[in-house]
Amino acid sequence: MPVFPSPEWLPAAMEKLNSDSKYAQVAQKWEGDLLCVIHPSGALKKTLLYYLDLWHGKCRGVRELEEGHGLTPVLQLTAPYENYVKLLRGEIDPVQALMTRKLAVKGSMGLLMRNIPTVLEFVRCAREVTTGVLTEE
Repeated sequence: MPVFPSPEWLPAAMEKLNSDSKYAQVAQKWEGDLLCVIHPSGALKKTLLYYLDLWHGKCRGVRELEEGHGLTPVLQLTAPYENYVKLLRGEIDPVQALMTRKLAVKGSMGLLMRNIPTVLEFVRCAREVTTGVLTEE
């Protein structure tokens, strides 16, 4: 299993989402793509854009995007790398991260709030697929 972020992490996350029966059940009504904007902090030295195409409990595709990609996802989550790490380590709760703006949301907040169980299952899957994080050398 991969380190977050790495070229192996996105495909591993997709595989986990597509093989996890609990996620599939809870997210069966989810319709929307997600862009994770990961700003440099700590060991991460450049901004990363991770795109996930999520639809009815499945992940139809993932890819790393470049600035100026032209997509308008239903949801965009933006945070410094350190906050993504805290989320993946279970040091901050996903809902608390949203409410305290440790994770900024752009897009359909209504969709997000109506689907808190889906958000929690998504984060659980991301945690389970992550074996480590970048460290400063």
